[in-house]
Amino acid sequence: MSTIEKALAKQKQAEEKKGTASAATVNDVEQEKSIPAEAEASRENNSNSGIANKTLYFPLEQLDQKGYVSLSSKRKLINEELRAIKRKVLQNAFGGLSKTLAGANLVTVTSTRPGEGKSFSAINLALSIALEQDKTVLLVDADVLKPSLSKKLGVQHDTEAGLMEFLLDEVTDVTDIMYNTNVENLRFIPAGRPSHLSTELLASEKMAMLAKEFVTRYPDRIVVMDAPPLLGINETAVLANLAGQVLVVVEEEHTHLSELKQAVEQIDEDKAVGFIMNKAKKQSSTTGYGYGYAYAYASEK
Repeated sequence: MSTIEKALAKQKQAEEKKGTASAATVNDVEQEKSIPAEAEASRENNSNSGIANKTLYFPLEQLDQKGYVSLSSKRKLINEELRAIKRKVLQNAFGGLSKTLAGANLVTVTSTRPGEGKSFSAINLALSIALEQDKTVLLVDADVLKPSLSKKLGVQHDTEAGLMEFLLDEVTDVTDIMYNTNVENLRFIPAGRPSHLSTELLASEKMAMLAKEFVTRYPDRIVVMDAPPLLGINETAVLANLAGQVLVVVEEEHTHLSELKQAVEQIDEDKAVGFIMNKAKKQSSTTGYGYGYAYAYASEK
């Protein structure tokens, strides 16, 4: 049985346990008419998961159809592309470089400006790492100003405590915002509810302490943190530099070289910096910047 089949079987068992006694208002029914069957089931599971259950269910088949890394046995180009990036990330995190690279197992994914595909890339990197037999991955939605991971993953972000609740001291233990998922090796921390202090909290001492906990508490785990864009938000540079590795997502024929240079200049020189080329129209053998991840070509639909 493939990984996706196991995950879907697990999701089906959870649905059977919950029963069919849930009710919906007329408005809810109308809104759900346009949602595919799998997404509807995922949404019902997520809205009822809560802290007690601690499991979130992602619509895996729908993600597969939208161009994300597939957890099934079928071969997809994006799986091959992300595998190349994943290998470099894992090598930096657990290979020889990890001895001199502080926080090597914490990876920040960012971009210069919004809309260049960083969240798409962060999810794909996490899914790709989750396919590893001996590694687990924690995906963190740290783009608290415009969180999109929960929406892309079919999670109702306003019903789950997340990063903001922890930084605001409304939740005291990080495990209370860390959710299991129907992907066996993947854990998820949502952004939580919006706050007028969001940007300040990203650059706070508590965020720095949390990043350190990510690195030391789970030394055999990769933590992928989706951060806000580097330009326009000063605190993003502080957040990005908490990680040992920084992946900057660039969009072909969209990201300006001058802005990319300006963004990279905000990253500490002792970090492992690489690029992911998103929405590329053709293949290239160009290599990356700094420690030099090879460019990967993944197009968000």
